[in-house]
Amino acid sequence: MNDNKTKQYLAIDLGASSGRSIVGIIKDDHLELREITRFQNPMIEFNNHIYWDLYYLYDQIIKSIKESKQQGYNITSMGIDTWGVDFVCFGSDGKPLRMPSSYRDTSTFGAPDRFYAKISKKELYHKTGIQIMNFNSLFQLDTQLYNKSSIYPVIDKILFMPDALSYMLTGKMVTEYTIASTSQMINPYLKKFDEDILEKIELTSNNFAPIVFPGTKVGELSDSVKKQTDMDEVAVIAVAGHDTASAVLATPAGNENFAYLSSGTWSLMGVEAKKPIINEETYNLNFTNEGGADGSVRLLKNICGMWLIERCKKEWEAEVPLTYSDIVEEAEKSPPFASFINPDAQCFANPELMIEAIKNYCKETGQRVPVTIGEIARCIYESLALRYKQVLENLENLADFPIQTLHIIGGGSKNNMLNQFTANAIGIRVVAGPTEATAIGNILLQAKADKQVEDKQHIRQIVRNSTSLEEFSPIENELWDNHYKTYKNVFKEKN
Repeated sequence: MNDNKTKQYLAIDLGASSGRSIVGIIKDDHLELREITRFQNPMIEFNNHIYWDLYYLYDQIIKSIKESKQQGYNITSMGIDTWGVDFVCFGSDGKPLRMPSSYRDTSTFGAPDRFYAKISKKELYHKTGIQIMNFNSLFQLDTQLYNKSSIYPVIDKILFMPDALSYMLTGKMVTEYTIASTSQMINPYLKKFDEDILEKIELTSNNFAPIVFPGTKVGELSDSVKKQTDMDEVAVIAVAGHDTASAVLATPAGNENFAYLSSGTWSLMGVEAKKPIINEETYNLNFTNEGGADGSVRLLKNICGMWLIERCKKEWEAEVPLTYSDIVEEAEKSPPFASFINPDAQCFANPELMIEAIKNYCKETGQRVPVTIGEIARCIYESLALRYKQVLENLENLADFPIQTLHIIGGGSKNNMLNQFTANAIGIRVVAGPTEATAIGNILLQAKADKQVEDKQHIRQIVRNSTSLEEFSPIENELWDNHYKTYKNVFKEKN
């Protein structure tokens, strides 16, 4: 039996490879999660371009709402979070002009260099504080303009993915700040679109819906959605629409002296800052300043994460059934420190064959070429741990507080081998969990909007009350330091 007297919130958490819907029930400063649905989020390749299936995602959300009702939950509100940068273009009739492009699409390779003819790289960074990555929303839009996309002249509104899906549920358009902050079109000091940048891609702020901040009510479910789901009035809340912003909010930290690593398809390592940190050092290091769920700034670095293992797993499974636990077990049996890669090298962005790309990297850098499942996986895990060390060293120089703990949150926090490798490499305590940090942040922001939760400190106390965490202390730190030197010798900068 479900206790309908307690507050119940529905989180729609859409990652770049899968999605899930989770009901959160809050009672006595504890949060209970109940998974409702889980589904794949496949990229679709058509005519040499890669897209997301917007209507499929909408349909999965409808099914999730309907299933929550059928299971007897009395939902107070719901919120949607997704990966960053991608967006949907709408015409003046309010309908999508085409399916949204995926950030994995290769059409934006080289796009930043082309854009620098309009604004220099340094000026663009200092205007936005955003890490230069070819797939940022700005470069996607500039590529459409450059390629004379047929839809570009008739774009009325551009909505980022969570806002587009919220619009499809409510008929109300907003631009949630944390997701917009990933676009490289926002002034992080004024928290508004930079009109000078927009002018360079022949747009204005009128091409976007009004900016709102996490916790704002978008609207109620439309009559059409209520009919499809057999639901009554349910509020749709603009949570921290960027999944990392929601996840970071759910970091179970007891004080401010920590860094976070949101570990999933992407690894995002950073700290919480009170204001943007935009200077020559962050420019040279290509660090990003994104909006936090509580008005803070997430100073972080995007690192290619479990994408490497996900792609290798897909290739291995063509020959033998394989779980992630199997991969870790094979890695544990393989020789340590045999070869390293730079996880962020361009060759790993979206290769046709990931295993071949890893082998070629090792060959080109004069290393032993990994062959077996275990050797390749160990190469990836050790390289990720050393990449985390590399980024953390930079964060320690940038932060105005000592970093005493690294909190690993998200699905990747379940990989105890990588957690221990990371602790060994960075030389400080690692705390792993919660795995569903994004959904938790989503739910607790809804609860805050509903005045059931007070502030960030209260949110993090609830997370600590409700989550089983694992701690990893560094061992063999000197050995890892020695191999870090080898890693840096074969580290090739992302080009």
